[in-house]
Amino acid sequence: MRFAFLAINLIIAALMPWRAAAFEIESRVFYPARDGLVTLKIISTADANVFEPIIRAFQQDYPNIHIEYVIASSTELMKAIYVEGAEFDLAISSAMDLQTKLANDGFAQTYASNATSALPEWAVWRDQIFAFTQEPAVMIISTTAFAGITPPQTREELISLLRDNPEMFDGRIGTYDVRISGAGYLFATQDSRNSDSYWRLTEVMGRLNARLYGGSGAMIRDVASGQLALAYNVVGSYASSRLAEFPSLRIVQFSDYVNVMLRTALIPHNAQNPDQAGQMIDFLAELNARPELAKQTSLPPIDAAQLRANSAARPIRLGPGLLVFLDRLKKENFLKNWVSSMEQE
Repeated sequence: MRFAFLAINLIIAALMPWRAAAFEIESRVFYPARDGLVTLKIISTADANVFEPIIRAFQQDYPNIHIEYVIASSTELMKAIYVEGAEFDLAISSAMDLQTKLANDGFAQTYASNATSALPEWAVWRDQIFAFTQEPAVMIISTTAFAGITPPQTREELISLLRDNPEMFDGRIGTYDVRISGAGYLFATQDSRNSDSYWRLTEVMGRLNARLYGGSGAMIRDVASGQLALAYNVVGSYASSRLAEFPSLRIVQFSDYVNVMLRTALIPHNAQNPDQAGQMIDFLAELNARPELAKQTSLPPIDAAQLRANSAARPIRLGPGLLVFLDRLKKENFLKNWVSSMEQE
């Protein structure tokens, strides 16, 4: 069995695009508990300054649980669990498709409680993946750059604006590098499903020498500093959390459609402290009862009524449909077309 398992891992490593080296972390923070008896190990794509209020509030309720919080990109999180078998008790990610693959391929434990049962059906998959936020993908603009210009409200209007003003936007558009960003790839594939205009927009951004990023934080900073006039497909919660710091930022939610990402948590198959992980999942599932945390973190909790009230909202649904663009040939073809559009001569 040991050799069979090793062989399977080697096959997986040969097939997965993130196989090359040990997974990379961005940072690691330890939160000691007042009466700590056990350490809950979390790997997450959310920055510590965003998630820390949740951790502190959780430890008020559970003063016996230390928390080790490891921050990694969504692709590195996937590599850690899927390829390397790194031991974490909870995996929190903005890349819904990669989380779905982890669960689909047997890398997640089943968990159920009163708190998870109260979530909407679309916020849970197989009692293994649990959504706890609903975060729109938005465009952010520099109000300085857009002085005297009406911001576009649809992608067709954005395409027209970019085409008509190349001197204004050349080298001053930011968006995800979908080759390295799991969230960026998720948003891009959903865009391609929702609208025929996506590939035309990508081609226009490519001709204008769009700058490519691995995460929302750097795009937000560069729009705020004036290096960029706009950034496309930024995670809305991150942008909202920086508005007070960067008053020159403005968030634009398009009226044609808005992709809504569900930030999710799962308990990896090899978690050493699944009971404590379940307690954190319950805490996250009930964030809508803690408006002070939503305000501190700018993470909007699950709210079915709010989504129904926004006719443009397109929640990205959990489930096997997310695996379509993770198929190796499908992904290679998508990335080939994306590179061809974005990196024009």
